[in-house]
This record gives sequence, structure tokens and C-alpha cells, in this order.
Amino acid sequence: MEKPISLLATLIVLLLYASDCLAAPSSRNSLFATFLNCLKTHTNQPNQVSNIVYSQTNASYDSVLKASARNARFNNPSTPKPLLIITPLNENHVQNSVLCAKSIGVQLKIRSGGHDFEGISYVSQAPFIILDMFHFQNVIVDVQNEIAVIEAGATLGQVYYRIYEKSSVHGFPAGVCPTVGVGGHLSGGGYGNMIRKHGLSVDHVIDAKIVDVNGRILDREAMGDDLFWAIRGGGGASFGVILSYTVRLVPVPETVTVFQVDKTLEQNATDLVFQWQQVAPHTDERLFMRLVMQPVAKRTMRASVMALFLGGADEVVTLLEKEFPLLGLKKETCHEMRWIDSVLWWANYNDGSTLKALLDRSHYRVHYNKKKSDYIQTPISKAGLNLIWKKMIELGRVVLIFNPYGGRMNEVPYDATPFPHRAGNLYKVQYSVTWEGGGDGADKKFIGEIRMMYSYMTPFVSKNPRSAYFNYRDLDIGVKMHGKDSYQDGVVYGSKYFNRNFERLVKVKSAIDPQNFFWNEQSIPILGSNKLFL
Repeated sequence: MEKPISLLATLIVLLLYASDCLAAPSSRNSLFATFLNCLKTHTNQPNQVSNIVYSQTNASYDSVLKASARNARFNNPSTPKPLLIITPLNENHVQNSVLCAKSIGVQLKIRSGGHDFEGISYVSQAPFIILDMFHFQNVIVDVQNEIAVIEAGATLGQVYYRIYEKSSVHGFPAGVCPTVGVGGHLSGGGYGNMIRKHGLSVDHVIDAKIVDVNGRILDREAMGDDLFWAIRGGGGASFGVILSYTVRLVPVPETVTVFQVDKTLEQNATDLVFQWQQVAPHTDERLFMRLVMQPVAKRTMRASVMALFLGGADEVVTLLEKEFPLLGLKKETCHEMRWIDSVLWWANYNDGSTLKALLDRSHYRVHYNKKKSDYIQTPISKAGLNLIWKKMIELGRVVLIFNPYGGRMNEVPYDATPFPHRAGNLYKVQYSVTWEGGGDGADKKFIGEIRMMYSYMTPFVSKNPRSAYFNYRDLDIGVKMHGKDSYQDGVVYGSKYFNRNFERLVKVKSAIDPQNFFWNEQSIPILGSNKLFL
């Protein structure tokens, strides 16, 4: 009986949303006026308010919406659009936006960088408004105390650049894409090419500021241990609006080394990948070797090892001659540079860009894409690898990216933060497919291919649950189908993202936001009577 009710409820929501989107301009204007008046009533600077709220009739609405829409799949005329976009200039604007959205009873989506792979921060099937943290870009670096206070709307590129302005021997362990927003990256875990030496981004968060459902601004002391734990890997958008994170910086050497080595199947790539599994998760923790595998011309595969070593070229060449002889690394293949220059190298800014490119939020090519993730806990045999290559060649477009763990990741307990995928995981798999030109036909074709590849990998990956990385958002693994309060839906995807940490997240959510105002398609659910039926 439950399924028909669910479908009916879903249809009702869609019909209501459609009717709202197609409503007469006076109806939309009424919502705009109501929200605007609410903000003006609660702010000390009412004259600013008109400049931060964009209705669908505003001439700048489209450009503001698309500025941080990083997946072209969600950037077409048929994509549901927000009724309003709010771009707060200060903390008071954020507080009042939460209170006004709650008083009107409309869903609030929170966006920092817009890199959410499923567009959850700027798309919804229910009537919604966007709170875009674009203006919250300050990065205050205190080298003497080795900390930085980073606002949620800053990008990773801005963070790296601002650190470098103050010190050439400090860095921060986070992602390799400079246009990713801090608010989402850190609240979901955050990792990069220093993960084996320094762990996750959230392992270095020492304080935070969040606006809760009651409009209060809470720091670590005020929010308490449970909420502070939850927003360091459990996703900030389930609990409130992240304003900033205070992080501890990490030391980086004056010279680091990067290299890339490519091998095809004809050049013994299968043996290379098999040996990579024995080495990459266990070698010196200063060395991170990402493995990228993709079909190429003449129906073969190419395996590319991309690496960062926190040290000099001579040392890493000597190390890998012993541990990873099949790689065949030579000193002339290596590039020694400053850590900040390695950020540009990893971001593929090979167009002669200067370091100032890290400050450019638009330095990102928007394309159609779909991502998925898995964890490998037992090395895949050569026979298994050959089967995988055959399937990838057959599909033709799907890319697999292996990111090694080990090192520091083995030392942090699984429940230290909501991110549970620590010791016992050799590496994480990212599935990626990109394409040019949209339309239902292309979307169906390429999304179908990545789903087939994901299904094919079932025998090789983690089980009970088959785990996934929260920041590689994937709606295929479960969504809210029975309403925004559904625990029974939440546990489906929540157990995959958070494993045994999921129940604690539910308890924190239920305490901090008992009416579940902050919800989305994969948010943490609240405790409810439907849990009794599991």
C-alpha cells in the first residue's frame, strides 16, 4: 500500500510546484514582496535588502543562478528554478533569511561553490529558494598561530592563495579543484592529495560558526560537541547554514615533486595497476599517487599515475625504484616546484596561468557529467582487472579514478568525525562520465553507461553496506521518496555515506532541527514514528 501513496504524494508535490512556477506574475510578486518585507522588518539596514534578493523577473536572476551551476545537466530550461535567490552580505542577512523562509514555509537550499554533483544546492522538485553564500569569501590567515578563518563562500583556490600570501611553507589538505566552495567541501569531509600525510580537511577544523533553525549564530562552544561533530563530515546543510570554519594549517616543504606516468594495456598497464594496489595505500605517507583509467583510441585502456610527493625528486625516484618498479619512474619525468605551484599543476592550469588564476571563480569549464563512488577493501586480481578493462572498453566513456588511502587515514578512528571510511579501505573509486551537448537522449545514454559500470563493479567493492563518499553526491543510491521527514528513506543512503555514524547524525539532527526545516533529497532525517516499521 505504501508505494501508491508515495507516488501520489510525489505527483501532488510536482503539480503544486508546476502550478507555482506557472502562476500569474502577481502570485510570484506576492511571494517576493512578502519575503522582502520580512527581511526589511528584521534587519538594521533595510535599504540593502532589495539588492540581495532576486526574483525570477529580475534582469540579473539568470546570471546569478548560473554563476555557480557547475553541472550542465541542471542548467537547462526544463530544470526547476528557485522562486528567489538571496545573496547575503553579512551574518544578519543569513539569520533573517532563515527566519523568513521558515515563516513562509518554503524550502531553503544553501549554495557555496555549486559543485554538488547532483545539483542539490540549486535544484529541487519542491518550491524552493536559494541562499547563495557567494559574498562570504574572506580568508583570514594567522601564520603565527598556524590557523585560518575561512568563510563558507570562499573557494579552495582562494584559500590556497591567501595562505601562500602569508607563508610558502604552510598549506591546507583539501581538494584539487580550485573553484570548489569551502562550505560544502569541508562540511562533507574534504580530501585532496595530502590525505595520506594529513588526513581529511575536517580533521583540521578547530571551530566553526553556523546559523541554526532559530536564527542563532553558534560557535563551537555554543553549539556543543554533538553539532560540532556533525558538521565536520555529515553535511552542513542538514543542520543549518555554515558561516565559516576555523582550520589549523599544515606544514609543507619548500620543494615538492609532481609527476605523471601513462601506460596502455600494450605497455603492461594491467600489471602496473595490480602493483599500484600493493604500493599506493602502503608507501611513504608523503606520497599520494592517484590512478586514472580510461578507454582511449584503438580500443585499449590508458592508466595514468598522477602524484604529489612532499619532498624532492631524488628521494621519490629512489623510493619507487624499490617499491614500484613497474612504474619506471625517472628523474626527468619529475617536476620539482613550490607547493602552491603544484596546486596549479593538479588543477590542469597548463595555459600559462599565474597564481592569481586561483582567485578566479569562473576558471571552470561547465559540462554535462555524472559521478558515483565506491570503496575497495581487498585488492582486485589481475583477472578481475582484465574483466573491468573489457567492460570499460565496451562502454567507451566511463573513467575510473582510484584515490589511495592509508597513512594518516588509518590512524583516525572511524567515529572521530561522521566520515567513517578510514582504516580497512585501500582506496576510493570515483566513476566519472562527461559529455558535450545535453538533451534527454544524451543524458540517458551516458548516465546509463555509468550505472552499468557501477553495477559491474559490485563483486569488487565494499559490502554491507556498499559504501559511498558523501561529497561525491549520488542520488542513485537513495532519495527521500516518502516525504521530507522519512527516516526509512534516509537510512538507505545514510548508511552508505556514514555507515555506523548515521544513527548519531540522526540524533543530532532531531535535537537541533526537530521540525526538519533544513532538508533536501539526501539530508539527514529526523527520528520519527516511521522508524518503528523498519
